[in-house]
Amino acid sequence: MPRNRVVGVLSAALLVVSPAVFIQTNATAQAGGDVLVSNGSPTGPFSANKQNEPAVAVDAHDPDVLAAGSNDEIDMEACNAGADNTCPFTPGVGVSGIYFSTDAGHSWVQPTYQGLTGRGCAGVAGDADPPCTASTGPIGTLPNYAEHNLVADGDPALAFGPVPGADGSFSWDNGSRLYYANLTSAVPGATPAPFKGFEAIAVSHTDDIAGAAAGDESAWSDPVIASKQNGALFSDKEQVWADNAESSDFFGNAYVCYAGFRSAGRGFIPQPLFVLTSRDGGDSWVQKQVTPAAENVNTKQGFGRSGCTIRTDSDGVVYVFVNQFAAGSPGAGSIVLIKSFDGGTTWTRPRTLMSAFDSCNAVEPSIGRCVEDGVGGARSDLSSAPSVDIANGAPTGSDATDRIVLTWVDGRDGLNHEDVRFTWSDDGFRTWAPVRTDVQTGATDRGYYSAPAISPNGTD
Repeated sequence: MPRNRVVGVLSAALLVVSPAVFIQTNATAQAGGDVLVSNGSPTGPFSANKQNEPAVAVDAHDPDVLAAGSNDEIDMEACNAGADNTCPFTPGVGVSGIYFSTDAGHSWVQPTYQGLTGRGCAGVAGDADPPCTASTGPIGTLPNYAEHNLVADGDPALAFGPVPGADGSFSWDNGSRLYYANLTSAVPGATPAPFKGFEAIAVSHTDDIAGAAAGDESAWSDPVIASKQNGALFSDKEQVWADNAESSDFFGNAYVCYAGFRSAGRGFIPQPLFVLTSRDGGDSWVQKQVTPAAENVNTKQGFGRSGCTIRTDSDGVVYVFVNQFAAGSPGAGSIVLIKSFDGGTTWTRPRTLMSAFDSCNAVEPSIGRCVEDGVGGARSDLSSAPSVDIANGAPTGSDATDRIVLTWVDGRDGLNHEDVRFTWSDDGFRTWAPVRTDVQTGATDRGYYSAPAISPNGTD
């Protein structure tokens, strides 16, 4: 398969058509190119038929191999269980869905594993039946969590990299490793608690795509708690990347960026951004704080940052882009860049690239932040987060252009006029092209969670 084939879209259109996850595999993104990814999920009842926040990764060494994830509630109880006016998350049941394709995205497999599940809790009409208690059974989400008193809590992030050899060095000759990062919490009542704090970042990996797709739990590693936890920390909104270009001095390093909401119970501030680095294939992680904590909500820094993207170029330079929240909502936040030139050992000071505006239809009471479509709508402050790709020439790096493409959704023109903004850079974002606002195809389209993809050699 030619290496400049594009998998993905750059438009205002969503990759998710709720309640199912779809992906477009044709480079021109024409109608009729959609393929159902979450094909193991039922058509009902709600909420077992619900997915959101999809992520996708392509194996640079074998571009026919793809993996996707989402927040998949396939294992949750039916709304009739317990009180009929609630559709709760069943305690102890995970939501980190996983799907595989080995034919360039034309067909997909959603494997079944074993773990804590609420599938048997159908309930009956009325509130007389008891609440659901999770039991061991089939699951359509990441395995090996319940066995360690952990719950796979979603916010999926996936990336392929090389497998380390016996001497610790990385080579594509050893095969490809899929990393899956997600949020994790403790199974209710677990003793001893598996970690401190409310929510942690866990990373699993597999070197056996065929086995993982066939439902073999042993194809997956045990989850590793990557974030450095304390009793007040709520880790959130992580992204993962693996340095996948052989030309890099740090080939094989894996990186995770995430937002650390420190003072849980006191407004979740201060809130710095952290980057985790693994040099041994995900078995251990080193954490660095790369932005100030910034707890003054009356400054431009707002109460902190979230919605990060992490990538590497052909020389192994690490780029972390993050959304810095607006001080007022709605308002002008900003897109910030942090870089590492030594494989994650040290990091540059945060640099503001440009403004990014959220929009506000209403303030959602439970989170206190703006949403686009009413109280239950999409969070506009995360829609304005940057999404990035780099033409780093993977898997070899030999034909890299290192062009960086960047997109976000901007609400500066007001509610119902949100647009997708797009720019690029050929010099490491020291300079960038004039921002384009003509990405959307229709005059009435509204931007929402955009994402770009560029071929490894930069031609598409």
